[in-house]
Amino acid sequence: MTAVKQIEASARAQVGKGAARAVRRQGQTPAVIYGGNTAPVAIALDANKTRQMIFGGHFLTTIFEIAVDGKKERVIPRDYQLDPVRDFPLHVDFLRVAKGQTVTVQVPIHVTGQDASPGVKNGGLVQIVEHTLEITVEPDRIPDAFEVSVAGLNIGDQLEAKVIKLPAGAKLTVGSDATIVTIAPPTVEAEPEATEEGAAEATAAKE
Repeated sequence: MTAVKQIEASARAQVGKGAARAVRRQGQTPAVIYGGNTAPVAIALDANKTRQMIFGGHFLTTIFEIAVDGKKERVIPRDYQLDPVRDFPLHVDFLRVAKGQTVTVQVPIHVTGQDASPGVKNGGLVQIVEHTLEITVEPDRIPDAFEVSVAGLNIGDQLEAKVIKLPAGAKLTVGSDATIVTIAPPTVEAEPEATEEGAAEATAAKE
């Protein structure tokens, strides 16, 4: 399970596009904490640290404890926006989480066992149908990733969502029969048919 990470933030008195631009000019990222039957709180985060967290992986499935002017809030990121050119964070939305509450998250799927798959050894291709799996789970039970093994699978075999071992109390948001990975037949490129003109040129070359 992903460990709870600590973040330092400062409260923002002003909101809106102009205020957000001013925050970014100071090397910070505007963000908001909402939910939990409590009024939203506008905050500012260190932009460099925020970028590192986003690109470090598992950002949207990590529980954070944000300290805002001495008060701590337990949250999970719900969304973020990046500058389309320079990839720096423009804004982050955090949802408050409480003990016993559930959240819906996308958990990455990691495929293993390719070396032990007869289908792969015979030229088959591992075709990942779903790169993530959406589940509803308590925040403290969010897994870093789901591992599925294709060991023993032949060409044409597939794995469905029901093979995933879920954390206690977690539920799939898709049907258990949803396909997540298959062993597809090898791709064979047909040789182009020789045209009459091409055949004539080949004959002339031989002569």
